[in-house]
Parts: sequence; C-alpha cells; structure tokens
Amino acid sequence: MSSVVDLLSPEFTQEPYAVYQDMRTEAPAHRVVVKTLTTELHAWVVTRYEAARSLLADPRLSKDAGELPRIVERNKVSAEPVQLANFKSMLFSDPPDHTRLRRIMGKAFTMRRVQQLRPRIERATDRLLDAIPPGEDVDLVDALSLPLPITVIGELLGIPGEQRDDFRSWNATLTSVTATMQDKMAAHVAASSYLRDFIAYKRETPGDDLVSALLQADDGQQRLDDGELLSTIFLVMNAGYETTASMLSNSVYALLADPEQQARLRSQPRAIPAAVEEFLRYESPLNLATVRYTLEPVEVEGLTIPRDDIVFISLAAANRDGARFSEPDALDTTRTANSHLAFGHGIHHCLGAPLARMEGEIALSRLLARFPTWRLAVDQESLRWRDSLQFRTLERLPVRLS
Repeated sequence: MSSVVDLLSPEFTQEPYAVYQDMRTEAPAHRVVVKTLTTELHAWVVTRYEAARSLLADPRLSKDAGELPRIVERNKVSAEPVQLANFKSMLFSDPPDHTRLRRIMGKAFTMRRVQQLRPRIERATDRLLDAIPPGEDVDLVDALSLPLPITVIGELLGIPGEQRDDFRSWNATLTSVTATMQDKMAAHVAASSYLRDFIAYKRETPGDDLVSALLQADDGQQRLDDGELLSTIFLVMNAGYETTASMLSNSVYALLADPEQQARLRSQPRAIPAAVEEFLRYESPLNLATVRYTLEPVEVEGLTIPRDDIVFISLAAANRDGARFSEPDALDTTRTANSHLAFGHGIHHCLGAPLARMEGEIALSRLLARFPTWRLAVDQESLRWRDSLQFRTLERLPVRLS
C-alpha cells in the first residue's frame, strides 16, 4: 500500500483518518513521501498507537540536529540542495545535551510560573470575547484561537504587546508549507535579530519573565550559551503558539458538530478539563511529531526500518487507533483513562503541556458561559483544513455566537 499512499494530496489533508485506518490495518509503518517545512522527503510514517508510543521513547531514533542535514540529503526527493537552520534547542538534541538543556529549561519554566499566568490568561480571554459582537459573524480563528496563545507567549517571555503581531507574522511564515525558503530565511533573520536585542535588554533589565529566568538558570555547572538561549526562545515561541491555536479551534468545531456534548459541558463546567483531553485525542493539533531518524536498524512489529532513514510518528493516527481507544472516531467528552499522545511521550514530551491545557480550559469555560448559543456561520462543507502535514488546524472558523 505504501507505494500508492499520497499524503500530499489535498484530499488527504481534508480527511486523513480513513487513509490512516487503512495504513494501520496493513502495517505499523509505511515509507511514503512527506513534505516538511523545507522539502519533500522519503520517510516512514508510523500510525499504530503502541508502535508510536514505543518509538517516541526509543533512543535508537535520534533528533540530533548536527546529523540532520546529512540524513535529509540522503532521503530527499529532489536533487536541489536543502537549507536547514541548525537549532541547538532541546527539541533537536539527544542525551546528554538534551538532558542538560531540558533540566535548565525546567528550572526556569516551572509549574509556579505557569500558574502565575492564569489570571493573565483569564483577562486576555475576556478581552477577546468582549470584542465578539453577539449574533454577528466572526472568524473564531482570528478572534480567539490565534491571538490568545500569542498573547500568552508574549506574557510568558516578557515581549511587549506592540511586538507580538510581528511574532505572529514571523511564525506564520516559518511554519508555512507554501512560503519560499527566501521568505522563511527573511522571517528567521528578522525574528533572530529582534530576539538578540531583546536578550541583551533583559541582561541589563531583568524582569519576572521566562527570558530573564533562562538567563539565570543553570544545571549546576553551566548556563545556556547564546545560541542555545536563542533557539530555546524560538522553540517556546513556535511550539506554544501554533498547536495551542489549533487545539482551541478544533475543540470549538467539535462542539459545534455535537450540540448535546456542548450542552453537557455548559451545564457541567467541572467536566471541561477531561473534555480538553478528548479534544486533543480526537483532533490532535500536531499531526506528525517532529523529525526523527534511525541510528541503527529498528524493528517495529515485524517491520525493519533501516539505519539513517527518516521517521515521522503520526500522533493523529495513533490517537484514532481502535486497538487502544474504543470508538476512536467518535468524540466522547466523558472518556476516561485517555492516554493520548497529542503531547508526545518520552524525554521529548511537551514541556508546555500544562500551559496549553490551562489555555484550553479557560477559553472553553468562558466561551460556554458567555455564549449560550453557537452556530456555524457557513456551510460545514466550505470549511477547509490547512494544507499541512505537520498541523491539523482549520484555516478559518466563521461562527455566530449569542
């Protein structure tokens, strides 16, 4: 089947789950063509839950950025050269570098710091909802899903409000599958230039923000160097924005399609945290986990993936695996023991998961309490999912709230 699976088709982007079901049935992984943010690659896509969970924590799959250019050259589809930025963050490193970087990040990005953001998130959500005119058409992606997480990340990092729209623009370019490499490099240069100046300012004028904390944090021996610090801030800026925005839109869309479960959550707000876990499973914001490659041949349920091959683990497919979840294609906000993989697993499990959950719980609670009636403002058939293998997110979500 792997020879005919087309994950780059518009049809797959709009409805991937039937294809994923066929892929799971035939084999735990398939070698297909995957389009990353930079180029098309021959890569293995893993779709079964148990295989996905195991490989997410398997040290034989590397994320070391130093070797990645060689691996990409080996597996790329086109003969054209590929430009890769060398990110020295914990997301693209293996132990012991990853262990040190995550330990330093963990000392700065504490649960206390996350909890301190709660009142700010509540105020930001209220401001955004205040601006929604009851009974009128509004695109919830632009009105809430995108501006809320960029506001939260700005608050977390200490970036002034007037600069946050620039970060939104830079991030949109960096995560686009249609932007040219020239556009991406220009966005990278602009963001890097701003962050270098911002880091220098925070060295002289520290505050109660994550950048100031990262400048002080260490692992008992050394602090982040300038390159590691810049890449870590980039990681927070990108990872904490796009996926959270997707989670918010996907959750509202799921409830628009199921008025009964929407009414239940409105009448039982204490059930919202568990519902957020189900939204993350049902429409995982991150379709494919970030790139990995094999350090040696790896056997997956009887299938051998050769050394130096690229592996993408489909979190979206794993979270719809009927071998792990009963009625996997049904939204069930009462689901218990929901061990989804939306935030990954193993040493690269998302460090920002508590913050994302908090944003989802606050935004949904306030939306449900503020607006008793939700309606789509367009035909459901006109809604489009973003043309991306990495993210599972709606381009727009026109609604009428009253």
